[in-house]
Amino acid sequence: MHVQVDSNHIEGGTDLQKWVGGCVVDELERYTDLLTRVDIHVGDVNSHKGGAQDKRCQIEARPKGHSSLSVTHKAQSLDLAVAGAARKMSHALEHLTGRLTQRVESTGHLTAPVVHEDSTAEIDAMLEDEFLAKQADLGKE
Repeated sequence: MHVQVDSNHIEGGTDLQKWVGGCVVDELERYTDLLTRVDIHVGDVNSHKGGAQDKRCQIEARPKGHSSLSVTHKAQSLDLAVAGAARKMSHALEHLTGRLTQRVESTGHLTAPVVHEDSTAEIDAMLEDEFLAKQADLGKE
């Protein structure tokens, strides 16, 4: 799996790229066989101005044989933005792999024999009692 980190309006260089890439790879570790490439874009939405939820992390993952998936998360700090986007991507990949697994289809046939607690004689006696009670209610004793 190839990981590419790009930053916009955020200083940090290679240390930032290693940290962001490591956080995302740790979260997506169980999907490494499925993914060919992961592109991570981190940025400051407001550039030089501050503000709530002005840090953004977008992750684009490319699963083998499927179209790419993209998630975005905004937060007040870069740590929270990266962690949130990684969690969203993990859920998206979990959903994709869940759809890929084969589902068990019912044939409509029971494979185990039906187990009755009551014997057929007991069932017949209950049905006879029920029939006689209905007849008595109708006055046909």
